[in-house]
Amino acid sequence: MTTIIKLDQIQASIKHIDVVAAMEHGFIQYSNGNSVVPPVGELLFDKPKGDVHIKYGYIKNDAYYVVKIASGFYDNPQQGLPSSQGLMLLFDQKTGVPKAVLLDEGYLTDIRTAAAGAVAAKYLAPKKIKAIGIIGCGIQAKLQLQYLQQHTPCKTVWLWGRNAQRCADFARELGTNFDVHIASSPGQVAKNANLIVTTTPSEAALLTAADIQVGTHITAVGSDTEMKQELDSAILARADLVIVDSIPQGQSRGEVFQALRQKAITLDKVIELGKAIQSSDYQRSHEDQITVADLTGVAVQDLMIASAVFDYHNAS
Repeated sequence: MTTIIKLDQIQASIKHIDVVAAMEHGFIQYSNGNSVVPPVGELLFDKPKGDVHIKYGYIKNDAYYVVKIASGFYDNPQQGLPSSQGLMLLFDQKTGVPKAVLLDEGYLTDIRTAAAGAVAAKYLAPKKIKAIGIIGCGIQAKLQLQYLQQHTPCKTVWLWGRNAQRCADFARELGTNFDVHIASSPGQVAKNANLIVTTTPSEAALLTAADIQVGTHITAVGSDTEMKQELDSAILARADLVIVDSIPQGQSRGEVFQALRQKAITLDKVIELGKAIQSSDYQRSHEDQITVADLTGVAVQDLMIASAVFDYHNAS
């Protein structure tokens, strides 16, 4: 019998799961060649602007395989709807029997992306965070900030988004737990923060190499199609470390794709996050380094989070 797990049940389960640890395990399995992850399926829309990603795969000799459909329709907030939507399908890897339909409405994709940002910061961010910079003011921006708190006590936040009202709402929702400054430009964020997360669907670079301070870490999560770009490619050329969750995906989408296409870097500069987790050679070694993590999202992340939710739901 296939289990249907609804959003409220998923949200209750997540509170009991170490998602960051699950992401680390998934990245390690992926980079060590212990998974099967085909190229991303993709649908792109113009009217209204939106994109749909179909990600699927499995870890060898594991219990399950996953098929995930996640979308971003960026005019949705104007209709009172979240921009993220989707669901995950979990199957028995040995029999193909459907085990669960997770009606997460894009929630699990948002959570696993934020947790991946925390993983990247754990190994690449400077030890002394003077301020956290957030580019974008949607749900992913908020979740990235939330998950970063597992690794840094910094409460000073510099925020920029295209919509001034949404930025103000974001700052208000954070309340007195954070000292939030709303920047007038992405460059102002970079001049005040040395841990930056970019979370927008921008198709034009928002940050330039001249904006970035020595010692800054940037995690870029918004650029997940071949058209999107949040970082000028000169930033990756300047960086001491360029980390990507998936080298194959990085050759077709994201910041690494843009930098390769523009010949700002070569592929031998790029290291996978799963390798960086396992070796200090690919982690931050001093405070003056500039580091970039380009996260386009890998199916092993969806497998790890869907499996954890299903197993917890079954056991509770």
